[in-house]
Amino acid sequence: MKGATVISLGSINADFQVRVNHPVGSSDMLQASQFERFSGGKSANTAFLAARLGHRSVLLGRVGDDELAQQALDPLADAGVNVSGVTRASGKPTGLSMILVPPDCKKHIALAPNANDSWDEEAIALIEQRISRVSKPACLIINYEIPAPVVRRAVEAAGKQGLPVILDPSFADRVERTLLRQMHCITPNVTETAGLVGRNVKSVSEAAGAAAELRNSGVQLVCVKLGDGGCVLASRDELIHIPAAQVDVSDTTGAGDAFTTALAVALLEDRSPREAAAWGVASANLAVTGYGSQAAYAERRQIIDLAENLLAGAEVIDVRT
Repeated sequence: MKGATVISLGSINADFQVRVNHPVGSSDMLQASQFERFSGGKSANTAFLAARLGHRSVLLGRVGDDELAQQALDPLADAGVNVSGVTRASGKPTGLSMILVPPDCKKHIALAPNANDSWDEEAIALIEQRISRVSKPACLIINYEIPAPVVRRAVEAAGKQGLPVILDPSFADRVERTLLRQMHCITPNVTETAGLVGRNVKSVSEAAGAAAELRNSGVQLVCVKLGDGGCVLASRDELIHIPAAQVDVSDTTGAGDAFTTALAVALLEDRSPREAAAWGVASANLAVTGYGSQAAYAERRQIIDLAENLLAGAEVIDVRT
């Protein structure tokens, strides 16, 4: 279904990223290299990849009235993302993410939300208006790296239009549990999953149990993103594990956003939940082979090809375990 619309609402940041030579926390000062300035934030990343995957991409959110707003938005506009629904928070800096990539390539992020957390009624009303006027078919991808009341208003607006909502529940402590039944799909990582169900989630079986619990709370689809790059999918009809591909990891920044975007696009294209989850795993696995988030995102054909291979290794999980 080419030509659908993906609306991305949530965090928009200016990323400052370096590699460090030793594990984070091993010293008061770490020597760094490979400094880069990127556009980032969950929703900025989602919007970028949605455009790359061939759909109309609309970004909604807040940036500051500073020079970092251009760092956050210009690469997206260049990629074909509609950024006209991004408003400026007067007197506030743009969201700032400082990313350290240690030798194990598992990023560490210090995030200052800044403008992402600064909303007024006019900005919220614009979000509702943009959602109400979206060209269909469409979906909304949203996260909680903006205030919970903004998420609530956006989800309600999407519901009035019959738009499916895909939630990346970061920050998990902001999630309003009563809204979960209005979500078509949620894509927590294992830490966020633990926060949502109130217990540790470390193994595939524990992820499966948590995914089934969240599905039973009213969410139609639950995809738990595993630490190794695979996922557990709980749908109405099945509970399955899709193992990760074997790839050379360079940097895990933005992999979770790549997962959520590819999964959402596949669902928007009327692909099965199992196939959509495989798209998510493939997209995330390919993203970690490059440096940065948006700069490392794969092309559509690469994702589809890897997803087909991953589906062959999908394993049904016994719901009694």
